[in-house]
Amino acid sequence: MKNKFKIILVITVVCMFGCTKHNENQPNKDDCVNIDFFSEYNSRDFNMGFSTWAYAPTEESVVDTYKFIGENSDIYSEHIDYKIPWNAWINNLPLPLEFTNEIDSRVSRKISNIKLTLSVSLLNTNRSDLATDFDGSIPSYNALNDAVIENAYFKHIQYLATRFQPDYLIIAIEVNELKIKSPPKWEEYKTLISNVKARIIQEFPELKISESLTLHNLYQPEVSSPEAYINEMVSYANSMDFVAISYYPFFKGQHTKDDFQKAFDFLHNHINKPIAFSETCHLAQDLSISSYDLFIESSECEQNLYLESLLANAQEQKYEYVIWWTHRDYTQLWLTFPDELKDLGKLWRNTGLVTDNGSKRITHTTWNLVLNK
Repeated sequence: MKNKFKIILVITVVCMFGCTKHNENQPNKDDCVNIDFFSEYNSRDFNMGFSTWAYAPTEESVVDTYKFIGENSDIYSEHIDYKIPWNAWINNLPLPLEFTNEIDSRVSRKISNIKLTLSVSLLNTNRSDLATDFDGSIPSYNALNDAVIENAYFKHIQYLATRFQPDYLIIAIEVNELKIKSPPKWEEYKTLISNVKARIIQEFPELKISESLTLHNLYQPEVSSPEAYINEMVSYANSMDFVAISYYPFFKGQHTKDDFQKAFDFLHNHINKPIAFSETCHLAQDLSISSYDLFIESSECEQNLYLESLLANAQEQKYEYVIWWTHRDYTQLWLTFPDELKDLGKLWRNTGLVTDNGSKRITHTTWNLVLNK
Protein backbone atom coordinates (compact mmCIF):
# COMPACT_ATOMS: atom_id res chain seq x y z
CA MET A 1 0.00 0.00 0.00
CA LYS A 2 1.38 3.39 -1.01
CA ASN A 3 0.40 5.25 2.16
CA LYS A 4 3.24 7.72 2.62
CA PHE A 5 1.44 11.03 2.21
CA LYS A 6 1.27 12.05 5.86
CA ILE A 7 4.76 11.94 7.46
CA ILE A 8 4.58 15.69 7.87
CA LEU A 9 7.02 17.18 10.33
CA VAL A 10 10.76 17.42 10.79
CA ILE A 11 12.51 14.95 13.10
CA THR A 12 13.21 17.83 15.47
CA VAL A 13 9.47 18.47 15.84
CA VAL A 14 9.48 17.91 19.59
CA CYS A 15 12.15 20.48 20.28
CA MET A 16 10.54 22.91 17.86
CA PHE A 17 7.10 22.71 19.46
CA GLY A 18 8.29 22.48 23.03
CA CYS A 19 6.37 19.40 24.23
CA THR A 20 6.54 19.02 27.99
CA LYS A 21 5.62 16.42 30.56
CA HIS A 22 2.18 16.75 32.07
CA ASN A 23 2.07 15.83 35.75
CA GLU A 24 -1.53 16.42 36.81
CA ASN A 25 -3.45 13.42 38.11
CA GLN A 26 -5.64 11.95 35.42
CA PRO A 27 -9.36 11.41 36.15
CA ASN A 28 -10.99 8.02 36.09
CA LYS A 29 -12.27 7.13 32.63
CA ASP A 30 -15.84 6.66 33.87
CA ASP A 31 -15.83 10.16 35.37
CA CYS A 32 -15.25 11.97 32.08
CA VAL A 33 -18.25 10.72 30.13
CA ASN A 34 -20.53 13.73 29.68
CA ILE A 35 -23.85 12.53 28.29
CA ASP A 36 -25.20 16.10 28.37
CA PHE A 37 -22.45 17.52 26.18
CA PHE A 38 -23.89 19.58 23.32
CA SER A 39 -27.40 19.14 24.72
CA GLU A 40 -28.06 22.90 24.63
CA TYR A 41 -27.91 22.86 20.83
CA ASN A 42 -30.80 21.63 18.71
CA SER A 43 -28.65 21.21 15.62
CA ARG A 44 -25.03 21.29 14.46
CA ASP A 45 -23.75 24.17 12.32
CA PHE A 46 -20.49 22.71 10.95
CA ASN A 47 -19.27 19.59 9.15
CA MET A 48 -17.27 16.78 10.79
CA GLY A 49 -14.98 14.17 9.32
CA PHE A 50 -11.64 12.37 9.09
CA SER A 51 -8.66 12.01 6.80
CA THR A 52 -8.28 8.76 4.86
CA TRP A 53 -5.12 7.76 6.75
CA ALA A 54 -5.41 3.98 7.14
CA TYR A 55 -4.41 2.07 10.27
CA ALA A 56 -2.65 -0.93 8.69
CA PRO A 57 -0.68 -1.73 5.51
CA THR A 58 -3.53 -3.78 4.06
CA GLU A 59 -6.29 -3.35 1.52
CA GLU A 60 -8.76 -4.36 4.23
CA SER A 61 -7.75 -1.42 6.43
CA VAL A 62 -8.13 1.02 3.53
CA VAL A 63 -11.62 -0.32 2.74
CA ASP A 64 -12.53 -0.20 6.43
CA THR A 65 -11.25 3.38 6.76
CA TYR A 66 -13.39 4.67 3.91
CA LYS A 67 -16.37 2.71 5.26
CA PHE A 68 -15.90 4.23 8.72
CA ILE A 69 -15.66 7.71 7.24
CA GLY A 70 -18.81 7.17 5.20
CA GLU A 71 -20.72 6.14 8.32
CA ASN A 72 -19.32 8.71 10.76
CA SER A 73 -18.79 11.92 8.75
CA ASP A 74 -20.39 14.50 6.52
CA ILE A 75 -17.03 15.64 5.14
CA TYR A 76 -13.64 13.97 4.72
CA SER A 77 -10.10 14.90 3.74
CA GLU A 78 -7.78 13.58 1.07
CA HIS A 79 -4.36 14.78 2.24
CA ILE A 80 -1.63 14.75 -0.42
CA ASP A 81 1.52 15.53 1.52
CA TYR A 82 4.37 13.58 -0.02
CA LYS A 83 6.20 14.13 -3.31
CA ILE A 84 5.48 16.18 -6.42
CA PRO A 85 6.33 14.89 -9.93
CA TRP A 86 8.15 18.10 -10.82
CA ASN A 87 10.18 16.66 -13.69
CA ALA A 88 7.07 15.26 -15.37
CA TRP A 89 5.15 18.50 -15.03
CA ILE A 90 8.06 20.67 -16.19
CA ASN A 91 9.11 18.51 -19.15
CA ASN A 92 5.70 17.15 -20.20
CA LEU A 93 6.71 13.58 -19.39
CA PRO A 94 4.49 10.68 -18.23
CA LEU A 95 3.60 10.91 -14.55
CA PRO A 96 5.28 8.37 -12.22
CA LEU A 97 3.17 5.25 -11.68
CA GLU A 98 3.67 5.52 -7.92
CA PHE A 99 1.87 8.85 -8.09
CA THR A 100 -0.89 7.98 -10.55
CA ASN A 101 -1.65 4.63 -8.89
CA GLU A 102 -2.12 6.35 -5.53
CA ILE A 103 -4.37 9.05 -6.97
CA ASP A 104 -6.35 6.51 -9.02
CA SER A 105 -6.91 4.43 -5.90
CA ARG A 106 -8.15 7.37 -3.86
CA VAL A 107 -10.39 8.73 -6.61
CA SER A 108 -11.93 5.28 -7.11
CA ARG A 109 -12.96 5.29 -3.44
CA LYS A 110 -14.51 8.74 -3.46
CA ILE A 111 -17.39 8.78 -1.01
CA SER A 112 -20.65 10.02 -2.43
CA ASN A 113 -23.12 12.20 -0.57
CA ILE A 114 -20.55 13.81 1.75
CA LYS A 115 -18.25 16.75 1.15
CA LEU A 116 -14.56 16.47 0.29
CA THR A 117 -11.69 18.74 1.28
CA LEU A 118 -8.47 18.24 -0.68
CA SER A 119 -5.19 19.28 1.00
CA VAL A 120 -2.03 19.44 -1.12
CA SER A 121 1.46 20.27 0.09
CA LEU A 122 3.83 22.42 -1.92
CA LEU A 123 6.50 22.18 0.79
CA ASN A 124 8.78 19.45 2.09
CA THR A 125 8.33 17.74 5.46
CA ASN A 126 10.42 20.40 7.17
CA ARG A 127 8.35 23.15 5.52
CA SER A 128 11.59 24.89 4.53
CA ASP A 129 11.66 24.35 0.75
CA LEU A 130 9.78 22.70 -2.08
CA ALA A 131 8.62 19.11 -1.73
CA THR A 132 10.93 16.67 -3.50
CA ASP A 133 10.29 14.81 -6.72
CA PHE A 134 10.00 11.02 -6.71
CA ASP A 135 13.75 10.70 -7.20
CA GLY A 136 14.46 12.89 -4.16
CA SER A 137 15.46 15.99 -6.15
CA ILE A 138 13.87 19.43 -6.32
CA PRO A 139 13.77 21.56 -9.47
CA SER A 140 16.40 24.24 -9.91
CA TYR A 141 15.13 27.76 -9.31
CA ASN A 142 16.36 31.28 -8.63
CA ALA A 143 13.24 32.17 -6.65
CA LEU A 144 10.23 30.16 -5.54
CA ASN A 145 8.04 32.21 -7.85
CA ASP A 146 10.05 31.39 -10.98
CA ALA A 147 7.72 30.78 -13.92
CA VAL A 148 8.87 27.17 -14.24
CA ILE A 149 7.83 26.44 -10.63
CA GLU A 150 4.55 28.29 -11.01
CA ASN A 151 3.59 26.45 -14.18
CA ALA A 152 4.51 23.05 -12.76
CA TYR A 153 2.62 23.57 -9.51
CA PHE A 154 -0.40 24.92 -11.37
CA LYS A 155 -0.44 21.72 -13.45
CA HIS A 156 -0.15 19.66 -10.24
CA ILE A 157 -3.08 21.40 -8.53
CA GLN A 158 -5.13 21.46 -11.74
CA TYR A 159 -4.66 17.71 -12.16
CA LEU A 160 -5.60 16.90 -8.55
CA ALA A 161 -8.57 19.26 -8.45
CA THR A 162 -9.84 17.83 -11.73
CA ARG A 163 -9.48 14.26 -10.51
CA PHE A 164 -11.00 14.75 -7.05
CA GLN A 165 -13.53 17.54 -7.73
CA PRO A 166 -13.37 18.70 -4.08
CA ASP A 167 -15.69 21.09 -2.25
CA TYR A 168 -12.71 22.75 -0.55
CA LEU A 169 -9.10 23.05 -1.69
CA ILE A 170 -6.13 23.67 0.57
CA ILE A 171 -3.57 24.65 -2.03
CA ALA A 172 -0.55 24.48 0.32
CA ILE A 173 -0.10 23.00 3.80
CA GLU A 174 1.25 24.61 7.00
CA VAL A 175 2.67 27.60 5.16
CA ASN A 176 3.47 29.72 8.21
CA GLU A 177 6.23 27.20 8.97
CA LEU A 178 8.06 28.44 5.84
CA LYS A 179 8.06 31.95 7.30
CA ILE A 180 9.86 30.51 10.34
CA LYS A 181 12.18 28.03 8.63
CA SER A 182 13.16 30.01 5.50
CA PRO A 183 12.23 33.69 5.96
CA PRO A 184 13.83 34.88 2.68
CA LYS A 185 11.51 32.57 0.74
CA TRP A 186 8.31 33.93 2.26
CA GLU A 187 7.68 36.82 -0.14
CA GLU A 188 8.55 34.58 -3.08
CA TYR A 189 6.10 31.97 -1.79
CA LYS A 190 3.29 34.52 -1.53
CA THR A 191 3.80 35.61 -5.13
CA LEU A 192 3.98 32.00 -6.33
CA ILE A 193 0.84 30.83 -4.58
CA SER A 194 -1.09 33.98 -5.51
CA ASN A 195 -0.35 33.37 -9.18
CA VAL A 196 -1.23 29.68 -8.99
CA LYS A 197 -4.40 30.42 -7.06
CA ALA A 198 -5.55 33.01 -9.61
CA ARG A 199 -5.15 30.46 -12.41
CA ILE A 200 -6.99 27.76 -10.44
CA ILE A 201 -9.86 30.15 -9.71
CA GLN A 202 -10.28 30.73 -13.44
CA GLU A 203 -10.84 26.99 -13.94
CA PHE A 204 -12.75 26.31 -10.71
CA PRO A 205 -14.54 29.59 -9.93
CA GLU A 206 -16.85 28.08 -7.29
CA LEU A 207 -14.11 26.26 -5.37
CA LYS A 208 -13.32 27.53 -1.85
CA ILE A 209 -9.52 27.82 -1.56
CA SER A 210 -7.22 28.22 1.44
CA GLU A 211 -3.69 27.54 2.68
CA SER A 212 -3.33 25.89 6.06
CA LEU A 213 -1.54 27.39 9.06
CA THR A 214 -0.30 25.64 12.19
CA LEU A 215 -2.07 27.06 15.23
CA HIS A 216 0.66 25.63 17.45
CA ASN A 217 3.12 27.98 15.68
CA LEU A 218 0.75 30.91 15.29
CA TYR A 219 -0.33 31.11 18.93
CA GLN A 220 2.70 31.82 21.15
CA PRO A 221 5.19 31.32 18.29
CA GLU A 222 8.83 30.61 19.10
CA VAL A 223 10.28 33.38 16.91
CA SER A 224 12.47 36.40 17.59
CA SER A 225 9.72 38.98 16.93
CA PRO A 226 6.43 37.25 17.79
CA GLU A 227 4.20 40.31 17.48
CA ALA A 228 5.43 41.16 13.99
CA TYR A 229 5.19 37.52 12.94
CA ILE A 230 1.63 37.16 14.26
CA ASN A 231 0.53 40.40 12.60
CA GLU A 232 2.01 39.28 9.29
CA MET A 233 0.43 35.83 9.38
CA VAL A 234 -2.96 37.03 10.62
CA SER A 235 -3.14 39.65 7.86
CA TYR A 236 -2.24 36.98 5.33
CA ALA A 237 -4.77 34.50 6.70
CA ASN A 238 -7.55 37.04 6.59
CA SER A 239 -7.06 37.44 2.84
CA MET A 240 -8.18 33.83 2.21
CA ASP A 241 -11.64 32.46 1.39
CA PHE A 242 -11.49 30.58 4.67
CA VAL A 243 -8.71 29.92 7.17
CA ALA A 244 -7.56 26.29 7.41
CA ILE A 245 -5.96 25.31 10.71
CA SER A 246 -3.58 22.46 11.55
CA TYR A 247 -3.49 21.99 15.32
CA TYR A 248 -1.95 19.38 17.60
CA PRO A 249 -2.20 20.75 21.16
CA PHE A 250 0.25 18.27 22.68
CA PHE A 251 3.01 19.74 20.48
CA LYS A 252 2.87 22.78 22.78
CA GLY A 253 2.28 20.97 26.07
CA GLN A 254 -1.41 21.91 26.17
CA HIS A 255 -3.49 19.54 28.30
CA THR A 256 -6.35 21.34 30.02
CA LYS A 257 -9.61 22.92 28.94
CA ASP A 258 -8.15 26.31 29.82
CA ASP A 259 -5.06 25.60 27.68
CA PHE A 260 -7.19 24.65 24.71
CA GLN A 261 -9.57 27.57 25.12
CA LYS A 262 -6.78 30.14 25.24
CA ALA A 263 -5.55 28.90 21.86
CA PHE A 264 -9.08 28.95 20.44
CA ASP A 265 -9.70 32.45 21.81
CA PHE A 266 -6.47 33.69 20.25
CA LEU A 267 -7.65 32.33 16.91
CA HIS A 268 -11.12 33.83 17.15
CA ASN A 269 -9.78 37.21 18.25
CA HIS A 270 -7.46 37.46 15.25
CA ILE A 271 -9.29 35.77 12.38
CA ASN A 272 -12.26 37.40 10.66
CA LYS A 273 -12.82 34.80 7.94
CA PRO A 274 -14.58 31.41 8.28
CA ILE A 275 -12.40 28.87 10.09
CA ALA A 276 -11.88 25.19 9.28
CA PHE A 277 -9.77 22.71 11.23
CA SER A 278 -8.20 20.84 8.31
CA GLU A 279 -6.24 18.46 10.56
CA THR A 280 -6.20 18.00 14.31
CA CYS A 281 -6.13 15.34 17.03
CA HIS A 282 -4.95 14.70 20.58
CA LEU A 283 -3.23 11.85 22.40
CA ALA A 284 -5.42 9.21 24.07
CA GLN A 285 -2.59 7.76 26.17
CA ASP A 286 0.91 8.55 27.36
CA LEU A 287 3.56 9.13 24.71
CA SER A 288 7.17 8.17 25.37
CA ILE A 289 9.99 8.53 22.82
CA SER A 290 13.41 7.97 24.36
CA SER A 291 15.37 9.30 21.39
CA TYR A 292 13.61 12.66 21.80
CA ASP A 293 13.94 12.49 25.61
CA LEU A 294 10.20 12.94 25.55
CA PHE A 295 7.37 11.90 27.83
CA ILE A 296 3.89 13.39 27.44
CA GLU A 297 1.17 12.24 29.77
CA SER A 298 -2.35 11.97 28.42
CA SER A 299 -5.45 9.77 28.61
CA GLU A 300 -8.80 9.04 27.01
CA CYS A 301 -10.31 11.66 29.29
CA GLU A 302 -7.87 14.32 28.15
CA GLN A 303 -8.43 13.42 24.52
CA ASN A 304 -12.18 13.71 25.07
CA LEU A 305 -11.76 17.04 26.84
CA TYR A 306 -9.96 18.40 23.78
CA LEU A 307 -12.58 17.01 21.41
CA GLU A 308 -15.40 18.56 23.46
CA SER A 309 -13.58 21.91 23.48
CA LEU A 310 -12.99 21.72 19.74
CA LEU A 311 -16.59 20.84 18.88
CA ALA A 312 -18.06 23.43 21.24
CA ASN A 313 -15.93 26.13 19.66
CA ALA A 314 -16.80 24.88 16.19
CA GLN A 315 -20.48 25.31 17.02
CA GLU A 316 -20.18 28.68 18.73
CA GLN A 317 -17.89 30.14 16.07
CA LYS A 318 -19.61 28.46 13.12
CA TYR A 319 -16.54 26.71 11.71
CA GLU A 320 -16.77 25.39 8.17
CA TYR A 321 -15.61 21.94 9.25
CA VAL A 322 -13.47 19.86 11.60
CA ILE A 323 -11.20 17.04 10.36
CA TRP A 324 -9.87 14.65 13.02
CA TRP A 325 -6.62 13.30 11.66
CA THR A 326 -7.04 9.55 12.06
CA HIS A 327 -10.14 7.62 13.05
CA ARG A 328 -8.19 4.67 14.49
CA ASP A 329 -4.80 4.09 16.12
CA TYR A 330 -2.31 2.84 13.52
CA THR A 331 0.25 0.64 15.29
CA GLN A 332 -0.01 -1.99 12.53
CA LEU A 333 0.92 0.58 9.91
CA TRP A 334 3.56 2.14 12.18
CA LEU A 335 5.36 -1.20 12.49
CA THR A 336 6.06 -1.04 8.75
CA PHE A 337 7.70 2.40 8.93
CA PRO A 338 11.46 2.49 8.25
CA ASP A 339 13.53 2.78 11.42
CA GLU A 340 14.40 6.41 10.75
CA LEU A 341 10.69 7.36 10.72
CA LYS A 342 9.37 5.21 13.57
CA ASP A 343 9.89 7.79 16.30
CA LEU A 344 8.33 10.54 14.20
CA GLY A 345 5.34 8.38 13.24
CA LYS A 346 4.77 7.47 16.88
CA LEU A 347 3.76 11.06 17.67
CA TRP A 348 0.26 10.60 16.19
CA ARG A 349 -0.02 6.82 16.54
CA ASN A 350 -2.47 6.71 19.46
CA THR A 351 -4.80 9.57 18.64
CA GLY A 352 -7.74 7.72 17.10
CA LEU A 353 -11.33 7.54 18.29
CA VAL A 354 -10.90 3.78 17.99
CA THR A 355 -8.07 1.70 19.49
CA ASP A 356 -5.81 -0.73 17.63
CA ASN A 357 -8.06 -3.64 18.55
CA GLY A 358 -11.20 -1.86 17.34
CA SER A 359 -12.54 -0.77 20.72
CA LYS A 360 -14.35 2.57 20.74
CA ARG A 361 -12.96 5.30 22.97
CA ILE A 362 -14.98 7.91 24.87
CA THR A 363 -14.28 10.30 22.01
CA HIS A 364 -16.15 8.02 19.63
CA THR A 365 -19.28 8.48 21.73
CA THR A 366 -18.77 12.25 21.90
CA TRP A 367 -18.14 12.46 18.16
CA ASN A 368 -21.33 10.65 17.19
CA LEU A 369 -23.42 12.42 19.80
CA VAL A 370 -22.55 15.69 18.04
CA LEU A 371 -22.56 14.26 14.50
CA ASN A 372 -26.13 13.08 14.93
CA LYS A 373 -27.46 16.49 15.97
